[in-house]
Amino acid sequence: QVQLVESGGGLVQAGGSLRLSCAISGRTLVSYSMAWFRQAPGKERDFVASITWNVGYARYSNSVKGRFTISRDSAKNTVYLQMNTLKPEDTAVYFCAARRGISGAYYSSNDYDYWGQGTRVTVST
Repeated sequence: QVQLVESGGGLVQAGGSLRLSCAISGRTLVSYSMAWFRQAPGKERDFVASITWNVGYARYSNSVKGRFTISRDSAKNTVYLQMNTLKPEDTAVYFCAARRGISGAYYSSNDYDYWGQGTRVTVST
């Protein structure tokens, strides 16, 4: 079993930055991929970014590429999402997720096995 706990959400003005953290416990993660998803009110849960734990290979959605950076700290068993140049359309609840496996590209929430409780990000104009 993998437990995920997100933190770092909040209210920020457009153009600002936030860093989300996801603390992970319960498993050795070398064979896992981690991801961030987000869900705005009334919308589906969308892929934001993912990273393989072993070599740190990252993927991003087109909407955040160049603005967001996903990273992991093996010593702290934590995944981060650095969000820069935030826009009002980035407003959502952000979820950390984990799946067993490090090969292939997985962009659907159905592909992930474990989830955190979410952290809310609100970007004001």
